[in-house]
Amino acid sequence: MDKLTGKVAFVTGAGRGIGRGIALELARDGASIVVAELDPESGQRTVREVEALGMRAIAVAMDVQRRDQVERGVAAAAAAFGSIDILVNNAQIQRQQVEFERTSVDDMEVVLGSGLMGTFHCMQACFPHLRRRGGKIINIASAAGLVGYAGWASYAAAKEGIRALTKVAAHEWGKHKIHVNVICPLAETPSMKEWSANNPELAKVMIESIPLAHFGHPEKDIGRAVAFLAGPDSDFITGMTMMVDGGQTILH
Repeated sequence: MDKLTGKVAFVTGAGRGIGRGIALELARDGASIVVAELDPESGQRTVREVEALGMRAIAVAMDVQRRDQVERGVAAAAAAFGSIDILVNNAQIQRQQVEFERTSVDDMEVVLGSGLMGTFHCMQACFPHLRRRGGKIINIASAAGLVGYAGWASYAAAKEGIRALTKVAAHEWGKHKIHVNVICPLAETPSMKEWSANNPELAKVMIESIPLAHFGHPEKDIGRAVAFLAGPDSDFITGMTMMVDGGQTILH
């Protein structure tokens, strides 16, 4: 489609699952890709897949919870490609579903650290590059925060915090022609496939709760939605939350 030709996309957690799907779809639209990934092996694997599509890519190994590592990763990306035009904050550590009263301080610190604070670190670190010629930020939140699903206190808090950061940045950074939006995806990732195999009855109930009756594909469904928000067709959209979940969460 080439709508992102000449653009550089910095995608966190792009070694697998939704992050990988997003990286591949942005590459298909012409973007060069920075695979920011905690696990170097999976990061390099995504780089090879992007290169197989005929696009340039590099991997930067970093923990989004560490501001020093984020700044080094952003600096490496800028040195390799000269700019950063698109930031996708996908990295997120989850903890096992547990009742509110059993949620530990460590659960909160790890999940908020990787999600909320990781998003904060990357947005601030990329801002000087994005403001030079305008840019797109797409943050990943979840219906778990919007609805408040039982058992997901730490995850829901992190994801709603990300939506709050998005709205504040959209208000403040619009003057720099930086668009900041959120998607809340539901996708058949490797971890979702494993969960479904281990919990077939619960998976059946979940599928039945989706009007379109299937999980999204990390590339064709979630990646395409991000590509839309990263490209020129979304130039009059900012501060918005897009549900990319087959209609499971229909906002009122």
